[in-house]
Amino acid sequence: MLANILSGAIIGIDAYPVEVEIDVAQGLPQFATVGLPEGAVKESKDRVKSAIKNSGFDFPVRRITVNLAPADIRKDAASLDLPIAIGILSATGSTSTQASRYLYMGELSLDGRIKAVRGALAVAVAAKGWDIDGIILPSDNAAEGAAVNGLPIYAVDNLAQVVAFINGEAELQPTKIDQQLGSSVADNGEDFSEVRGQQHVKRALEVAAAGSHNILMVGPPGSGKTMLARRLPTILPDFSFEEALESTKIHSVAGLLSHKNALLQQRPFRSPHHTISDAGMIGGGSYPRPGEVSLAHRGILFLDEFPEFKKNVLEMLRQPLEDGQVSISRAALSLTYPADFMLVAAMNPCSCSFSGDPVHPCTCTPMMIQRYRSRLSGPLLDRIDLQIEVPRITYQELYGTKEPESSATIRVRVEAARNIQRERLAPFGLHSNAAMAARHIRKFCPVDEQGHKLLEMVTDRLGLSARSHSRILKVARTIADLAGEENIQQPHLAEAIQYRGLDRKIV
Repeated sequence: MLANILSGAIIGIDAYPVEVEIDVAQGLPQFATVGLPEGAVKESKDRVKSAIKNSGFDFPVRRITVNLAPADIRKDAASLDLPIAIGILSATGSTSTQASRYLYMGELSLDGRIKAVRGALAVAVAAKGWDIDGIILPSDNAAEGAAVNGLPIYAVDNLAQVVAFINGEAELQPTKIDQQLGSSVADNGEDFSEVRGQQHVKRALEVAAAGSHNILMVGPPGSGKTMLARRLPTILPDFSFEEALESTKIHSVAGLLSHKNALLQQRPFRSPHHTISDAGMIGGGSYPRPGEVSLAHRGILFLDEFPEFKKNVLEMLRQPLEDGQVSISRAALSLTYPADFMLVAAMNPCSCSFSGDPVHPCTCTPMMIQRYRSRLSGPLLDRIDLQIEVPRITYQELYGTKEPESSATIRVRVEAARNIQRERLAPFGLHSNAAMAARHIRKFCPVDEQGHKLLEMVTDRLGLSARSHSRILKVARTIADLAGEENIQQPHLAEAIQYRGLDRKIV
């Protein structure tokens, strides 16, 4: 007796179909799984056997062979438990022939309950083009699967419920969700109105948010770098549906998706500790998983104590900062993960943290300061658009009478600038000024004769690289968008240039 059941598995963040072929034949009792099963799949036979028995069905005391096709791709996911169990029951006549018309994913408990799995959203996206009548998912995964239009998603809690639905003995309604996204601003009480002083830093963060630019803040302890960075998400624009789907897909594959919402409602804000490994930052492992740069896709990657990160970890950021994706090669396979994020970094000016501080004397020698700052390479700094000094705040600023602007007020300006960019860059598939390539800069960032003279003087005198020149133009374009100006003017260029002054001090 033979049965063929469809499931799905993940490579990177994309899904592919897995045909679960079950053969129940005469012979000595045996349960063999072939088709490059690994880890959790090898152990599935014990879970499947107990789940079938404890759900009130007979487990065949025969020779059972399970083939997972395609056989040349390794499978290592407990989500194949449910399709294997359904295949065995189908091969023994416990289910109708309609079983082969659905796709199944789910991890089985010994008592037959169906647990949540990773990657349900990715499978639902891929399955839109497959010839099936619907997808049967654990109840905890049904909402994320239903975020994709095109196929009915059926939520189930246990194996007996699945069999009853297939046999027509019970009715299940397709899961429906509201695909309208709420505000992307997290309701955590944080707001820019809580930050006193540092007006030039707030302005730089507004420019960074408006154009999705990378930013580095340098200042002594207690000057407000971390406080400002953690409030940056409150002025970012809302997710579009496509952006939310991209980010949710990555979190689903990584097993980090909350089951309360079908899609991520807030842009990711990832802040790994400086002891993180290169695999944790970029992604990796024997079977590569998404790293922090991918989990921050369409959001913010905040690196506090920037120079304290390992040198090799920092240098690995260069490719995703430039390309918006990261490629990971292993002996078994090569994968490419999306990694289009805003880098927000914070650091002290030296080892003792007080270089340039007017109050606390610096105890570092010039050689110590140079050694500390040289942990950040020139090519890495070239990829950071805005480099801002964050000085110590004074008592007058801390208790000033002028009320700081709220995040909501700043966010209105950021949204307006982003809308201008979307309209301008939509034909090219881009979403912000930071994503512009050289051809887009030539088209959308023209400067007048005075602007060329200013750029020539700064580039030659300060020895800026061609990449730095391009990033100055991108930032100037964003500043012009914030001002509602169609053309880049000299004040916009001047402001953008002052945000590049720090790299020559650090290199």
